Amino acid sequence: MNSAISVSTLNTQIKSLLETTFINVYVEGEISNLTYHNSGHIYFSIKDENSTISCVMFKGNAKYLKFQLEVGQKITITGTITVYTPRGSYQLLCNKIEPSGQGALALAYEQLKAKLQAKGYFNPEIKKQLPKYPKKIALITSPTGAAIADMKKVATHRWPLVELVLIPTLVQGEEAKHDIVKSIKYAQTLDVDLLVVGRGGGSLEDLWAFNEEIVATAIYESSKPIISAVGHEIDFLISDFVADLRAATPSNAMEIALPDINEHRIYLDNLESDLSIRFKNLISQKQNSLENIKSLFEQNSLKSKFNFIEEQIKLLKKNYDSYLNTVINNKQNNINLLKNAIESNHPNKKELNGYAQITLKNKIIKLEELKEDDIIALQSPQTIVSCKVLNIKNQ
Repeated sequence: MNSAISVSTLNTQIKSLLETTFINVYVEGEISNLTYHNSGHIYFSIKDENSTISCVMFKGNAKYLKFQLEVGQKITITGTITVYTPRGSYQLLCNKIEPSGQGALALAYEQLKAKLQAKGYFNPEIKKQLPKYPKKIALITSPTGAAIADMKKVATHRWPLVELVLIPTLVQGEEAKHDIVKSIKYAQTLDVDLLVVGRGGGSLEDLWAFNEEIVATAIYESSKPIISAVGHEIDFLISDFVADLRAATPSNAMEIALPDINEHRIYLDNLESDLSIRFKNLISQKQNSLENIKSLFEQNSLKSKFNFIEEQIKLLKKNYDSYLNTVINNKQNNINLLKNAIESNHPNKKELNGYAQITLKNKIIKLEELKEDDIIALQSPQTIVSCKVLNIKNQ
C-alpha cells in the first residue's frame, strides 16, 4: 500500500509536470476579466465557446506591449503554463501577446489614434500658424541621419537667411520616445520660431517612437509651432496628426517652412517695375493737375482780370467808335438831307419857280398876315420891289 502524500507535494509534482511539459504554448482566445494592476502586471482570462483559462503578463513583459488589451478582443498568446502551488491553480504566463488577424503595432496605432482624436489632439482649430519668414528653426532629429543633411541642403538653397539649430535626438529604439519629448521641451526654452520633429524612412518598428502617446502629448502641449516630418510620403504617424503641419519628408518640411528666395527676387523685380510705372503715372497726373491749377490761377489772377478788363475796354471802345461813327454818319446823313432841303428852299432856288420873299417893315411876313394899304417889299436875291396892298381875297 502506497503512502499518502501531502497536498503541497501533489501540487508541487503537478507544477513540475505542467511547467516542463507546456514550456512553449501558443494559444488563441477572447479576453475576459481584464485587470491592469497598479504594480504593472496584467491579469485576465481567455476563453472560447467551451473553456476558460487564467492568464497573467508580468510588468517586465507588459512594458513591451504596444497595444491596449480590451475585453472581447481576440488575441494569440505565446507563453508557458505555471502553477500557483498554495492554491493548486494553474495559469498561462504570457511572454508575448498579438492581436488575432492584425499586427500589434497596427492595432496600437489605431487605438492611440482614436484615443487622441477623442481628446481633441487633432482638432484643426488649435493648430498654430507657421511664421511666414522664420528666422530660426529647431531641428529635432538624429545628428548622423540623412534627414539633417537633406534639410540643411534645402534650407540653404531655398532661404539662406534662416538659422538652423540642431537638437541631437534619438529617433529609434525604446528610449527614443523619451529623448524626443526631452528635445521638444528643451526647444521651448530657445529663441526659435518653429520646430521640425522627424527622421528619414524606415520600417514601422523603426518609426514607432513617433507613434507613442508621450511624444504626441509633448507636441500637443508645445507653445511653438511644430512640423512633423517622419519617414516617406506614404508614412502617416501619430505625430503627423498632432503637429500643426505634416510634411511628407524632412526635405519637404523645409520647403513648407521656408519661402523661396528666387520667387521673392522675381517678386521684388516686378514690384520695382510696377512702382516705377505707378510713380511715373502719378508724376504725370500731378503735373497735369498743376497745369490745370496754374491755368485756373492765371484765369482768376488780378493780371488776368486786368487783361480781361483791358480787352473789354478795347472791345467797348471799338464798339463805341463803331456806334459813334454810325451815329455821326446818321446825323451827317440827316444834315445832308436838311442841307439839301434848305438848298432846295433857298430863295435863289425859289426865284426860279416865281417865288419872292415878302417883308413888312424889314420883317419877313406871311402872305396871310397882310392887310389892305400895307406897304410891303417883294425881295429876291437880286431885286427889291416896293408894293402896296390894294385888295385881299381869302379862298
